[in-house]
Amino acid sequence: MATLVRSVARSLRRKNLSSMYCPASTLQSHATSFGFKDVAEEEKSKMVGNVFTSVASNYDLMNDLMSCGLHRLWKDRLVSKLNPFPGMKHLDVAGGTGDVAFRILENIKNVKRRAMQDVLDDDLIEETRIYVCDINPNMLGVGKKRAEERGFGLEKSLVWVEGDAEALSFEDNSMDGYTIAFGIRNVTHIEKVLAEAYRVLKRGGRFLCLELSHVDIPVYKDLYDVYSFSVIPAVGELVTGDRESYQYLVESVRRFPPQEQFAKMIADAGFQKVEYENLVGGVVAIHSGVKF
Repeated sequence: MATLVRSVARSLRRKNLSSMYCPASTLQSHATSFGFKDVAEEEKSKMVGNVFTSVASNYDLMNDLMSCGLHRLWKDRLVSKLNPFPGMKHLDVAGGTGDVAFRILENIKNVKRRAMQDVLDDDLIEETRIYVCDINPNMLGVGKKRAEERGFGLEKSLVWVEGDAEALSFEDNSMDGYTIAFGIRNVTHIEKVLAEAYRVLKRGGRFLCLELSHVDIPVYKDLYDVYSFSVIPAVGELVTGDRESYQYLVESVRRFPPQEQFAKMIADAGFQKVEYENLVGGVVAIHSGVKF
């Protein structure tokens, strides 16, 4: 069985990864990746936008199907590392459907209830602001609808912002925390996103990134490759009628920097105490850093 899996995985890698690496001379100047394709930088954001416009209405359902519901636990882990507190100003980037923002808000409200805090802390709850920033209005539309369904429709603490992770509209040193979940691999310039995260965070503010990553365990990696390239696009086509978007999402994971390399990029952006935690053998990783 293991031999069969390795054989299938090798076949998939030959088929799918052959275009992943190509000589620099064949690339356009200012080229970047869209899955395994190399495209002009100015085209990538438009192409990624089309992907998320296509998948927006089924985004959470597909997350459940693709991860067997594990994405919920991964996001819970992300928020537990953030340690939210009443009165905080937090920025959740690429968070259009609100999944992370809702968890942060619920965590803050639970902190208040557990501590039986007084009127002064009620005021702090009122001052809490969780900014949900996403470049795609369709994703934000899904998030706002979900907020209404959860009873957060009139919640002043949730602020929905259409914006670009590479050029944020927020002031310097204005945020206590910054999260980005399953979003940074889709940007054109990871370095610009990290620089912007560093800029908007206050001293002592924490950066947290949850992202699909790289599996190093040999047989497990082979199984993961078979699942990624054979199952996920097929499920995407069955549920949404859109195979290509999910093929891109799978390919974009393979083009994302490995854990150690991404950690170095975070440190190069100025963050300290940079670390990461692998979950499910590296299928996903949570990277973090602090601005001092």
